[in-house]
Amino acid sequence: MDDLAMMERTVANTAVETDTKSPKISARDVQVYYGDNHAIKDVNVDIQDHTVTAFIGPSGCGKSTFLRCINRMNDTIDVARMEGTILIDGHDIYARDVDPVQLRARVGMVFQKPNPFPKSIYDNVAYGPRIHGLARNKAELDEIVEKSLRRGAIWDEVKDRLHAPGTGLSGGQQQRLCIARAVATEPEILLMDEPCSALDPIATELIENLISELRRNFAVIIVTHSMQQAARVSQKTAYFHLGNLVEYDDTDKIFTNPQDPRTENYITGRIG
Repeated sequence: MDDLAMMERTVANTAVETDTKSPKISARDVQVYYGDNHAIKDVNVDIQDHTVTAFIGPSGCGKSTFLRCINRMNDTIDVARMEGTILIDGHDIYARDVDPVQLRARVGMVFQKPNPFPKSIYDNVAYGPRIHGLARNKAELDEIVEKSLRRGAIWDEVKDRLHAPGTGLSGGQQQRLCIARAVATEPEILLMDEPCSALDPIATELIENLISELRRNFAVIIVTHSMQQAARVSQKTAYFHLGNLVEYDDTDKIFTNPQDPRTENYITGRIG
């Protein structure tokens, strides 16, 4: 069976109902510039809660840049400039009264390479709740740490060595620790930028299973170069090309019946 046929079977087997309520995230006429480089062009999209949305496309197409707009990570780049509107639950996250630090507590992020802090496993997870004042005492903090490590599907592996350094874990364990750290502040949205690209197949399967569980509590957006991964874990897929959002639809439709020839060319391997 060829790769395309395998993907078609995968999305057929994993199709689920998606939330039809008001979108969790709405982007309108979003433009992003890095200096004179127009990196994102006229992006309009609505993203639902309790749904895994995959951003796919060739390298340099703008998918990671747009992802970072959703928690204002591009604010940290001096030459970056955004125009347009991004709403979360109807509120403009680029409004002057929005604190980006508080926003990032609501919109967690997991990066391509696992990046645990040079602290203990416990302190990695406790860091966010501490700085945001989410625990009134040690008992509450302990509870948050355990709950987050369970959500990260790593509690059973680390519960007896919580004070060991997080950097001493394997790559797959480090990434699950980073997911636990991201969800410890009880975000509403979880952004994942190529979270499995540095992992082996076994660790990748664990992370993919975890993503499917996490969408019960969060809106999850994943950037991936792997179309097979997008087919396995997502309910919605957005295809980016040269800074444009070319097509956005149910994952099964994107992979079995794309409407734009550019999407079809990418899915079938003619471009990429």
